[in-house]
Amino acid sequence: MRLCLQSCVVRPWAESDAPALQRHANNRNVSSHLRDRFPFPYELEQARAFLGFVAKQPSPTVWAIEVEGEAVGGIGIELHTDVERVSAEIGYWLGEPFWGRGIATEVLGAITDYAWATLDVIRLEAGVFSWNPASARVLEKAGYTLEGRLRQGVVKHGRVGDRLIYGLLRP
Repeated sequence: MRLCLQSCVVRPWAESDAPALQRHANNRNVSSHLRDRFPFPYELEQARAFLGFVAKQPSPTVWAIEVEGEAVGGIGIELHTDVERVSAEIGYWLGEPFWGRGIATEVLGAITDYAWATLDVIRLEAGVFSWNPASARVLEKAGYTLEGRLRQGVVKHGRVGDRLIYGLLRP
């Protein structure tokens, strides 16, 4: 899958993306808004391990966000199982120099449309830490609705806060 958008390209990750991935991911400001599986510091070995994991996916659900020929972020969909098998979680990140340009909103909208067209789900959801209002705004601009607040539900870098749950149903 390759989506050529106005501000960027969404495409599969490649082994050659390791240096760019490490460079843009190795940022505490980026990491502070993501799950612990996105570490800080983010070393080249972690970039290579991630790219090796992605390369083994039979049906990729994690993609690179490319700007000016370089991978500067990522977006992915994690399918739920069991009784939640009609749902999937969507998540994204961008390198800090690319914040505030509308890239995340454009990519989220495109991948949401892609999910509706290709996945057997009726619900997409995303979790945002309460200290990240910019990401909450990205979700709202893409049509997602705030559905709940898990009070004091997350801890990152020693900071405890709320987790905001956004959802969107298949049109």
